[in-house]
Amino acid sequence: MINGVTAKVNTDELIMQALREDISSEDVTTNAIMKEAKLGEAQLICKQDGVICGLPIFKRTFELLDETTEVELLAKDGDTVKKGQLVATLRGDMRVLLSGERTALNYLQRMSGIATFTAELMKELKGYKTKLLDTRKTTPNNRIFEKYAVKVGGATNHRYNLSDGILIKDNHIGAAGSITKAVEMAREYAPFVRKVEVEVETLEQLDEAIAAKADIIMLDNMDNATMREAVARVAGRAETECSGNVTKERLREIAEIGVDYVSSGALTYGAPIMDLSLKNMHPVE
Repeated sequence: MINGVTAKVNTDELIMQALREDISSEDVTTNAIMKEAKLGEAQLICKQDGVICGLPIFKRTFELLDETTEVELLAKDGDTVKKGQLVATLRGDMRVLLSGERTALNYLQRMSGIATFTAELMKELKGYKTKLLDTRKTTPNNRIFEKYAVKVGGATNHRYNLSDGILIKDNHIGAAGSITKAVEMAREYAPFVRKVEVEVETLEQLDEAIAAKADIIMLDNMDNATMREAVARVAGRAETECSGNVTKERLREIAEIGVDYVSSGALTYGAPIMDLSLKNMHPVE
């Protein structure tokens, strides 16, 4: 995803927006202490254990400031890294290394944090058929990075955006008048290859979604007993997804009920950053 040509076209502009946010006119501190270009080196070092993610974006940030910047990556996305580990070395104009440092680290720390948190949750689902999904609860303009990090952590992406799939939620049902009507209109409008997913909150709504022949039924904020009854009623006639009040402690209980998917917005909005640092910068001859 991040390494592909299409992704590069999409991500370059987003990275440039982030750089413009941090350098609105100039890096006044760097320009004050460095009047001219001077070759230097620096090291990217882990400050805690985790799953590294976002190294191509880290590298690309410096390249967009100066294409001659050399970033040697000593790990790859998805690798487990340890505190104190050297992950990359950088060589180039020290003004570029100084000005790009924060933006590059912001991407890398955020993406690595998501990948690390996701990998921890995936351990709870080992041995079960249930797949862990993310949601659209992402940071604006950072979805491509955050959903990529979820995949690196071992989970599966839900729909990327509103154009990517049909998900009829409570307000859609309210606007349409009923689950049955909403599903009918979705079938009439969308190409036949699209699956139709419906969110339900009660067993009565579940029965209506089954009768309407929804392809996927999202069980929203149900307790375990209700969810177990819902899965039994579906009886394989649709795929099932659990959403709402999904915690690490509850994941295994949900998987044991037998749902096909469990989605969690916390994968992207609740993950702490992973601590990394650009250190040991020095001039070279």
